[in-house]
Amino acid sequence: MAEVSTDLTERLTPRQFHEADGVGDWRVLGEGASAYFRTGSFAAGARLVQAIGELAGLDDHHPDVDVRHAGVTVRLITLIPGFYGLTEGDVELARRISAVARDLGLPADPSGLQNVQVSIDALVGPEVLPFWRAVLGYVDRGDGDQDLIDPRGRGPLLWFQQMDAPRPQRNRMHLDVWVPYDRAEARVAAAVAAGGRLLTDEYAPTYWVLADAEGNEACVGTAGWTGPEPGAR
Repeated sequence: MAEVSTDLTERLTPRQFHEADGVGDWRVLGEGASAYFRTGSFAAGARLVQAIGELAGLDDHHPDVDVRHAGVTVRLITLIPGFYGLTEGDVELARRISAVARDLGLPADPSGLQNVQVSIDALVGPEVLPFWRAVLGYVDRGDGDQDLIDPRGRGPLLWFQQMDAPRPQRNRMHLDVWVPYDRAEARVAAAVAAGGRLLTDEYAPTYWVLADAEGNEACVGTAGWTGPEPGAR
């Protein structure tokens, strides 16, 4: 495992994050990194959240936390103008959160992680985005003009894929499912076994393109789009 820079603002690629020491509980999904800790009860999850909340420095950089009866999901991402991604600060905070979970005897379970994005083919993106922004109560993500996010942090990201011409052979809206890099092939195999079709694995392990029995598409991806643009497939 490789040590990364001590500069907490240094931007990291997904590979650099995973190669850092002390982040084995975490997986990069999209632009952020997440960990799922099995708690077995809401009370145990609440104790973990309290312990995380007592860590120093959270006013400057805080995690997103989702508490359920069976476990707690923690997501880390750095949001600065023009950049949504990971930095050395996220690595340091990931280490500290994992240490807190270990002290409480709560194991990490990467199989409990995924992140879903809705992708829409758009020929006139600037005309389409305002409708979805208004009907969903979403806001611009802030690092470009192709993404809308739920300001409450509950709904999936919407990504508008700019198209030069319609592609009638495929649906105009599809789901992108980000899963841990070490779970992706099993997820693809399960989808195919459930009656799906693998349309292409040309860009694997970045993403696989699948379809159901009626041709509705979905992509299973790992650490976001690091290969060719999906529109090129």
